[in-house]
Order: sequence, then C-alpha cells, then structure tokens
Amino acid sequence: PASGSAVAAAAAALADALVDEARAALAVCPTWVWAVLALVLIYMRFLRHSSIPRVRLPLGRAELDDVWPTPGSAPLMPPPPSPSSIPCHDPATGAFLGTAPVFSRADVQAAAERARAAQRVWAGSSFRERSLLMRILGRCVLEHAEPICRVSARDTGKTMVDSGLGEVLTSLEKLAWLASSGAACLRPERRQAGRVAAYKRAWVEYHPRGLIGAIVPWNYPFHNVLNPVSAALFSGNAILLKVSEHASWSAGFYLALIRACLAAAGAPEDLVQVVTGYAETGEAVVDLTDQVIFVGSAAVGKRVMARAAQTLTPVTLELGGKDPMVLLPRADVAAALQTALRAGFGAAGQNCLGCERYLVHTSLLAQFVPKVTAAAKAMRQGPPLNGDGNTGVDIGAMCMPGEVERLEAMLSQAEAAGARILAGGHRPAGLRGQFFAPTVVLIPDIAAQSSIRLLREEVFGPVITIIPFDTDDQLVAIANQCDFALGANVFGPPPHVRAVGKRIASGMLSHNDFATTYMCQSLPMGGLKHSGFGKFAGVEGLRDLCVTKAVAEDWPAWLLGVNTFVRTAIPPPLCYPLSDAAFTFVRGTLRLFHGFTWGDKLAGVADLLSALAAPKRKAGGKNL
Repeated sequence: PASGSAVAAAAAALADALVDEARAALAVCPTWVWAVLALVLIYMRFLRHSSIPRVRLPLGRAELDDVWPTPGSAPLMPPPPSPSSIPCHDPATGAFLGTAPVFSRADVQAAAERARAAQRVWAGSSFRERSLLMRILGRCVLEHAEPICRVSARDTGKTMVDSGLGEVLTSLEKLAWLASSGAACLRPERRQAGRVAAYKRAWVEYHPRGLIGAIVPWNYPFHNVLNPVSAALFSGNAILLKVSEHASWSAGFYLALIRACLAAAGAPEDLVQVVTGYAETGEAVVDLTDQVIFVGSAAVGKRVMARAAQTLTPVTLELGGKDPMVLLPRADVAAALQTALRAGFGAAGQNCLGCERYLVHTSLLAQFVPKVTAAAKAMRQGPPLNGDGNTGVDIGAMCMPGEVERLEAMLSQAEAAGARILAGGHRPAGLRGQFFAPTVVLIPDIAAQSSIRLLREEVFGPVITIIPFDTDDQLVAIANQCDFALGANVFGPPPHVRAVGKRIASGMLSHNDFATTYMCQSLPMGGLKHSGFGKFAGVEGLRDLCVTKAVAEDWPAWLLGVNTFVRTAIPPPLCYPLSDAAFTFVRGTLRLFHGFTWGDKLAGVADLLSALAAPKRKAGGKNL
C-alpha cells in the first residue's frame, strides 16, 4: 500500500509538471498560431472520410523496387514490334520491361460489348454512389501514390517528383472535385421559359451518352487514364480507352487499381476497358463508341476527326500546345524564375501545358537570361529510379524513340538561322537512355527568324526559347501568330496582366503563375486553333459526356401531377382549317409579347380580339 501511494504521488507530480509545461507553452505561443491550428483541425475534420473503403492491391517488384529489372537479367533493348505484341522499355535505361498485347478489332468489339452491358446497370446509379466511388478512388490513389509514381517513372522516364505532381496530385484534385461538386453539375437545371411560354416550366437534363471512347498519349500514363475514366464514370457512362503504344506497360497496373476500386464500390468492373495496340486499335475505338475524347498531336487528331465523321460521332480534341510565358515590364524575375524552370523543364518538357515560348520584355533580359541559363546548366540529369532514394536527378528522359533526333534537327535549323543556344542543345554525355540536355535558346531578332521550326512547331522537350519584345502590341502579335492556342501564362503587375491576357488567343490563362487553371478542376480545359476544340475538364467537360435533353411542361403539372389550371391548346384561329384571321392572330401575338411601346402592345391586343371574334371556318371551307 505504501509503495502504491508513492507511485500515485509520483504520477500526480508528473501530471502537474506536464500541465505546467503546457500552460507555459500556451503562454509563449501567439494566439494566432492556435487560431490557425484550430482552423486546420476543423478543415481536416471535413476532409476526413473514415468510412471510405480501403483498397489493397498486391504489389510486385515492378511497383516496389527502384532498380528493376535487375541489371543483366533482361535484354538492354526490346525486341522489334510485331503484329501481335508491343515491346515496352524503360526510356531512361533501355531495359526491356515486357510486352503488351495488340487488340484486334474483334477484341475491341468484345470489350465494347462488355462495357455497354455494365453501363446499362451503372446508368441507374445515384450521385451518392458515384461520389463514393470517386472517394474510394481518391483514397486508393493516395495510398498507392509511390508505386503509381514509380511505375510512371519507369514507363516514361520522368522523375518521381514530376510523377507525383503530374500524375497523382492532379488526379486527386479531379477526384475530390467530382466527389464534392460533380452532382451539382449534372442535376436538372432550371431555364427561363420565355414570354410566350411563360406558363411553362423549362429545364435541362443530363443523361449518360453510353460508351465513351478515349485515346490518350504517353506523357502522363496514369493521369491520362484516370482523368477520362473518372469523368465518364461519374456521368453514368462506361469507357473504352486506348493507351499509347509508348506507355502500354503501365496500363495493366493502373487498370488493376481502378477495377479494385470499382469492386469496392459495388460497381460493375467491366465499366472500364483499356486496350493497347496501334492505329487499327484506335480506329476500332472511334467506330464503336458514342463519343470520342482524343488527346495527342494535331496530325493524328485530324485523322480521328475524319474517322468519327463517318459515324457522326462527336469528338473532343485536346491537341498540341506551344504556350507562352510572358514577362511584362516590372515583373518580378526572381519570383518567376523557378516557375519558369518548372514550366519548361518539368517532365522534360513533355507537357501539353508546358511553356515553350518565353516572351520577355527587353528591360528584363539582362536579369532573366543569365539566371535561366545558369539554372539549366546546373540541372542534374539521369535515370530517375536510381537505387539512391531516387534523389540527385532534376530532369529525366524523353519517352518516345526518335525525339532526341527530332530536337537536334530543330535546334540545328534554328542555330543556322541566327538563334543562339545558351545552354544544352545536345545529348548529355555518359547517359545511355533517351536523354536531351536542358536547353535555353535566345532569338535575337524575331522579325528575321519567325520562320524557324522552333517557333512554329510543338517542341515537346526540355527547350526554353526566349523571345524579346518592346511593346504590348508586339508581344500580342508574337503570341498570336502561332498556330497553337492552348494556354498562356502572364507575369507582371495585375492590371497590366489582365489587360494583356485578354488579348492573347488561348483556351486557358494563368496570371502570375503557371498552368494553375488545370489545378482548378472546376475549370474547363481545351484550346483553339490547332490545339483542338471542346472541353474535357470542369463543368463543361463533365456535361459534354452527357446527352443534354431540353424539357418543358405546363407549370401546374409539376405541383399537382395534372394539367389543372393551364394547358397548351391551339388557339381557335390557328386550328385547321385556318381562320381567315389566322395571321391577324399571329400578328397580335408578336405585337403583344414583343412590342417595344405600349402602342405596339395595345395594337397586339386589338389584333387578338379581332381574330378571336372572326367567324370560324368549317372543314368544307365555308365560314360558320
């Protein structure tokens, strides 16, 4: 008993000491810190969804190991393509990863039939069920973020950081927006009934199209899959998706993740069908679906559009980009520098929203050019999965074979025309994979060098091209002379940024930042000119996956269930056979509802009364 009392006394003394320490901490810590902490805790409470089912997928060495395949265990370069299989390799090391099947038209047809059968069930799902699926996907993506990034890095050559930002963060933002706001976008929407039909109740309904087709590129193999998949599923559709032959290896793992989430949500797993192959596989996807989303080059986009025209299938095209980054006078160069580097060199420049043209006011050239050049020369390049914690690498490899040679040819032509290569412009020495050094190019005289390919064609590589300008008019002319118009990014004092931004042709515009419109998932994504048309994100993109149905009914019907008070009836002068005063009645209607003066409206009333009082005409043609 005595020892027990001693223990209790010691515990009490310790508790008092802890309380005193806590009080001291509270006294020292500013009040605003605790206020911020309270707000964070409240915010986290609303974000927490403890009831969301957790998806656990078995992971293999390809998803868990940084160095795989083990050096020497597989051929360095893959075998050549064949009609039945696609060889897959790591562009950063050349290691052979395996093969993906080539889906024949019959294979695509079978996948489409499975998807359509599943969609007939899913079309009846509630928004609550669809939101739950989005949250299950979100939790799964978050908890599998590292293997998702590792697989992307292995299939495309990008760094883990580039994968985390471009593959995972954007996908989580998309899923969170759909879960919280998607239902509001697709619920019936009231519309004005107008003047003549003011007794009507009008609205728009959004119904699933059925089977969405998507053909997506290789640069972000996870997000390019999940982005159309999530939107199609939330809008009640199924999806048949073809991935690029240059990023087919990762598709199996990503599809397994998605189907595991479908099973956890109680949704049909056949809702999502992913096929691999070449052009013939893509043509079958276009032929067999109810709407097509294509993300890729302008040249292939035109072929997709021509193919879809044969069946009058609607198409959304997100094609090339050559986005400008504009530094206006008085822009903060130091603050914009890292953003400029991320915009040009992120994912080795293989980003449709990446910046390729840096329009810099002449007063800022002396600050901007040396800083960007020095940063490009200091960037570390190599295989992103290196067994050293995947650190020490700032920029990865080019994904597609032949891209290094294409960039070399573009830069050679630009240099011959007078452009100055300030950094890079070549393959880095000592690296075996498909690498191209971070490159900075200065165009001294845009008027004399406007015809070079570097300014007209999509580069899609780690090349920052700097173009000086003197006036706003010159800036706008340079920015808008390009055939592409996807996005734009303008830096400077906000009033000046807004004024210039309105004059730049683009589908998206970020003020004093880079591509933040895409992080705001409620906003639409899409461009104009050779960058395509239609939207595949935001409210507009979600509704575009639906059949928009206009509905009108007599207004009491929604309240009482019957047409009790007002119903549409053909006025007697307009009943067949028409009265001789039929047009008088029409003229009166026009004047009454759309006359601009009281005299017009009174004349309309007179016409209507006159027409109603006119003799009726019976079927035989004589007046009654």
